[in-house]
Amino acid sequence: METVYIEIRAAEGGDDAKGLVREMLAIYAALAKKHELKGEILDDRPGQMTVEFSGTGVTALFCHEAGGHRWQRIPPTEKGGRVHTSSVTVAVLSPPELLPDVQPKDIEETLYRKAAGNGGQNNNKTATACRLHHLPTGIRVECCTERSQHMNRELAMRLLKARIHDQLQGAVDGARAADRKKQIGAGYRGDKIRTYREQDDRVKDHRNNKKTSLSNVRRGGLEVLF
Repeated sequence: METVYIEIRAAEGGDDAKGLVREMLAIYAALAKKHELKGEILDDRPGQMTVEFSGTGVTALFCHEAGGHRWQRIPPTEKGGRVHTSSVTVAVLSPPELLPDVQPKDIEETLYRKAAGNGGQNNNKTATACRLHHLPTGIRVECCTERSQHMNRELAMRLLKARIHDQLQGAVDGARAADRKKQIGAGYRGDKIRTYREQDDRVKDHRNNKKTSLSNVRRGGLEVLF
């Protein structure tokens, strides 16, 4: 069973970029459903989401997604009909076959209550969300989507180990990104791998100049751009 972690973050565009994080998640969820993959949200915060996808062929399917994604659209909050250009960044992490050794003494854990989300009032009353800080590397992860403190801690630890491995592997392998910043770019509008134009119902991949309709992408047809 293959697994990848997809991190989607708002870049340029303010509130519209934050909204586009969920647009990208919907596209990836449709792609996963089409290929019968399992998806689980690990972290859900304004302008940032982390999702775990697992199943046969998931690595090959999502390996093309790392980088900047530029959107041109009229945001839902735009009353004047003006087209905005915003961007989000996507990082793709694969868990290592051999998990790195993480010592309990090197982890600072914080439990907190999530203000809203799955679980409703339970999240408001109980500190079930988990934040882990790996002191040697400075890496921080959060998981707050489960009702159980134990489950959130378990999911956060899996994600933490994947990020630690990615950082360590980047330090010893000059051929791959030294860290996630080199994978996703700076997030500027010009730093993009793909452009999504709602007004034209068009998506263009700038690495190979392939095009398709945004409607097709939203139905899970993203792989035609690979």
